[in-house]
Formats: sequence, C-alpha cells, structure tokens
Amino acid sequence: MKNTFKLLLIFTFFNICVFTQSQPYVILISFDGFRWDYPQRGFSPTLELMKNEGVSALSFKPCFPSKTFPNHLSIITGLYPAHHGIIENHFEDQFTKEMYKISDTIAVRDPKWYRGEAFWETAKRQGIITASYFWPGSELTADYKRPDYYKNYEHTKPYSDRIDGVIQWLNLPYSNRPHFITMYFDATDSYGHKYGPDSPQVDSAIQILDNQLADLFAKLKEINLFDSTDIIVVSDHGMTEINSDRIINVDEILNGINFKVDNSGVIMFFDKDENNLNEIYDRLILSDQHFSLYFKKDIPAFYHFSDSYLIGDLVAIADVGWTFRDKKKKSNEKYFKGGNHGFDNGNIEMHGIFFAMGPSFKKKYRTGTIENIDVYPLLCKIFNIVPAYNIDGSLDRIGFILRDF
Repeated sequence: MKNTFKLLLIFTFFNICVFTQSQPYVILISFDGFRWDYPQRGFSPTLELMKNEGVSALSFKPCFPSKTFPNHLSIITGLYPAHHGIIENHFEDQFTKEMYKISDTIAVRDPKWYRGEAFWETAKRQGIITASYFWPGSELTADYKRPDYYKNYEHTKPYSDRIDGVIQWLNLPYSNRPHFITMYFDATDSYGHKYGPDSPQVDSAIQILDNQLADLFAKLKEINLFDSTDIIVVSDHGMTEINSDRIINVDEILNGINFKVDNSGVIMFFDKDENNLNEIYDRLILSDQHFSLYFKKDIPAFYHFSDSYLIGDLVAIADVGWTFRDKKKKSNEKYFKGGNHGFDNGNIEMHGIFFAMGPSFKKKYRTGTIENIDVYPLLCKIFNIVPAYNIDGSLDRIGFILRDF
C-alpha cells in the first residue's frame, strides 16, 4: 500500500513537472489605435521583422462598437461586447441608473460589470501563472478575476518602465514566473485623437511604439527568452479623420422634444422609460442626416449588438467620420477635430493590426483579416488548455496560423 502511494506521488509530481516545463511563454501586446495601414508608412522596422519572421494579417477586425474597452475585453474573452458586458467606453445601466466610465476607477475595477471570462482566469484555473502590465479588466477587485500579477493603470507610466517590469517578472524563479503577460501602449490612439491619423505626430507615435517593441526584443534576448517566447502584437481599433464640418446637431433635429440621450459622439442610446421613442425615431429619420437609426431589435445581425439589456432601446450610429452633438456633449472645438473611432467595424479605417512571432507560429505567413474574438481560443490552443464554453470566437478561423495546427 505504501509503495503504491509513493508511486502515485512520484507519477503526479512527474506529470506536474512535465506540464510546467512544457508551458510556453506568450506576451500579448496592444498598440491602442494602431490602424491597419500604419505599418505601410515605413516607420516600423520591428513590425516588419515580425512580418518576415512570423505571421501578419491584412487587418485585425474589431467588434462593434470599435472602441477601446469593448474591444480589449473582446480580445481577452473571445466574446462580443453585448456578451462580455462592456458595451461602450461609458454607458448607463438603465435599470439601476449606475454609470460605467473608463475614467471612473471604482467602476472600472468593479467585477459586476464584467460578464466574460478573461484568458487569465481560464489560464489560472488550469495552472498557468499570468500577469498584466495594463489591460482593461485586469485590475478588478475580485482576485479570481485578475491575473496573478498586475498593475493598476497609470496613463503616464513611462513605456520603458513597463518593459522593465515585464522583464522583472520573467526573471522571477521559475515556479513563480508568469507565462502569459499582457502589455498596453496608448501613443497612436492619443496622438490620433488629437492630431488625426494622417498627421506627422501619428508617424512619430508609430516610431515610438516600434522602438519600444525593439527594446522589449533586446531585453528578452538578454535573459535568453526571446527565441522561446510567442509575441503577439494587436490593436483594438483603427482611426479616422473628423472635423467640425461633419457634425450632426441632435438638439436642432429634436427641437421641441424633451429627450434624454447617452451620447458618445459616435453612438446615441435612447431608452424607452425616459423618451417617446416613436416621436424621436420619426424626427431623426426625417432629418435624413449622416447616421443609421435602429430600434434595438432591428440592429443588423452583423453588428452582434442587440442581445444585452445595457444597449439602448433606440440606437443611432454616426456614419464614419461624423459626430453627434447635443446639449450635454461639449461643444468645445477640440471634440470635433483630429481623429476618432467607434464607427462601423466593417469599415477598413476601423481595423487594426495583427502580428505574431515565436515558436508556436508559422514563419513568413500572410493571411487576410483576422477577427479579434478569435484571439482567446488561439491562446487556449497555444497553452493546450480548455476554453470557456460560451465564447463567440472560433479556433477554426485562426488556428491555421499556428505551426502545428
């Protein structure tokens, strides 16, 4: 009996060791607002290296709306925004009247808003240590919904500190070291909003981010982990030019009607308990301006944006490059110039980038557009773990980029 028990312990220990030793390293990096065609400008030699040594996609398709938080959550959960709960960068729960805003630290860290299972949750349950040097949803107050290591978001945190922090994690003793890490960089989004996607400032932002990527590669080489690490670089959305000549003045259109609207500038929500929806619908439709208008049940299926109680009962979506303005939307000129996103995710200007390189990926492989909800099942395949059962992503649409698929 004792010998049998000893053999069982040895067998279990052996299996744990084999599993641990076989775990890959994966670093998932987000370049916020890095449009699909930015690599063609000639300012990103490190991304060109990834293209030549690994996999590159024609574009990386975001979910609708093509906003930052919804799409970071879609990438990490494999779910459409209507299913993971973060439907916009800011929105109101029409039943509780509570607001979710990305500028509200308390709301951002409150797990009640997040209905999906992030990859780091899936991985933790199956024995993989995870870490995040910034990613939406990574700093929740519920510890089981966070990575093992994480940093609370600091917008002004120097990029070099972020890279050094990741290297420090990878220098931990093997038993404490994370094998899955996320990173986030904002430059192309910040400059794109302020100056527009075709500005020299965005060209500078492209160079800044590419240089940071090169620095990460160099430091991975110093600790002898570069060749054994899968590196995936994505962006949450693209960017398009906006200007003050393309304004949809909602106050003028709805003059004489009392209404309450949740307006992001790209999308407007009207809820039935606070508005006469038929009256608003008729007036907006007659205006024949640059937007689409749907009752929630009629939102086109290709948006995957109708089956959530958080979505307004009447939804207006601005045409690409146009902006809604109402009395609660600030009229300051800075909100109506430069660049923006959030528009129809089928429009190529809203698409981002996808590059991947490392032992798990094919070399010098080009593919068409990849959907961001398919990254989650791809990560599960790389780590050979079981994904959450209810995801919208599909390995069948992305697994072919892997070396051994």
